[in-house]
Amino acid sequence: MEELPQIEDFRSLFLSDVPLLDVRAPVEFAQGAFPHAENHPLINDAEREQIGKQYKHLGQDAAIDLGHELVQGERKSARVAEWQAFAEHHPEGVLYCFRGGMRSKISQQWLYEQTGILYPRVKGGYKAMRRFLMEELEISAREIRPIVLGGRTGVGKTVLLHQLTPMVDLEHLAWHRGSAFGPHATPQPRQIAFENALSVELLKIRANANPPFVVEDEHRNVGSCFIPDAIRDKFRDSPLVILEASLEERVAITHQEYIDEALAEHVALYGEEQGFEKWAAYLLGSMDKIKKRLGGVRHAELKKVLEAAIEVHRRTGETAQHRHWIGELLGGYYDPMYDYQIRQNKKQIAFAGERRAVIEYLGEQGIDYHG
Repeated sequence: MEELPQIEDFRSLFLSDVPLLDVRAPVEFAQGAFPHAENHPLINDAEREQIGKQYKHLGQDAAIDLGHELVQGERKSARVAEWQAFAEHHPEGVLYCFRGGMRSKISQQWLYEQTGILYPRVKGGYKAMRRFLMEELEISAREIRPIVLGGRTGVGKTVLLHQLTPMVDLEHLAWHRGSAFGPHATPQPRQIAFENALSVELLKIRANANPPFVVEDEHRNVGSCFIPDAIRDKFRDSPLVILEASLEERVAITHQEYIDEALAEHVALYGEEQGFEKWAAYLLGSMDKIKKRLGGVRHAELKKVLEAAIEVHRRTGETAQHRHWIGELLGGYYDPMYDYQIRQNKKQIAFAGERRAVIEYLGEQGIDYHG
């Protein structure tokens, strides 16, 4: 087994988006994973628990024997078949377990014995790759050159961000739109996975001559994911560019995002009828999240307008009534918060203007626009 190939060039793995075959147990994968990784475990969660107890009470040899006893015959063949399918689809990939030890060696050996495929394993496994990314994140915090794109809720920061190069989309990495109404129909990644993905994105920026890049202004938390302190501090001390738009434009953009796109997302996941109801529950639940800040009276009024809009939407398919509560929420709730925050950051504002002016300014800073 020691003669089978290993790889330890972590930088190339992440810069090249090498496909990663993660043979850890599903519970380990769920706690933290890398971009471009798929989980096809050697042992499942229940087997891992049994083997762990055996190791604790009887030692390593007994644990290994139990592992071979639990994973044999058709069960073994089925798992090797999954690895084979992955390796054939991703011949440039690699496999790993937690520490690059017994599990990855066994997986690598079984795959070779049954298919003849020599698939490299990562030396040091997940733990070594995670350590590498956290060290690189600290270096990024010192070296990156971000330009922070800010503006009131609904001005279209995310839309513009995706028309700029280079950029880093924190909300996509965290899978959250960054507000009380921010959750998607599917869950956010765990914090560890968010950090891993962020480190990879910043590593790619630095590897490409470390140019200035645009990142959206976010609070410390993007949903349940939080931006590491060193990176957050770097963003806070970087040039801030404010995108401006009229309230009418902001209502239209917010309607597109939270009504049209969010509903389509739920319908695609749950079907038309159930998707609509889950989307409606998401809107109502989001409104309830800010009840304390709105105050009881204003919350009750806005929720009533929202409920009426949902009912009209449910009966007729008409969505225009949503613009009433969106406008009230933007002007009466989000704007006062923004005004306070922007006063705190006023000394850091490098430029403010509407979309075309912002694009021109960013162009002067080396940012490409491809809208």
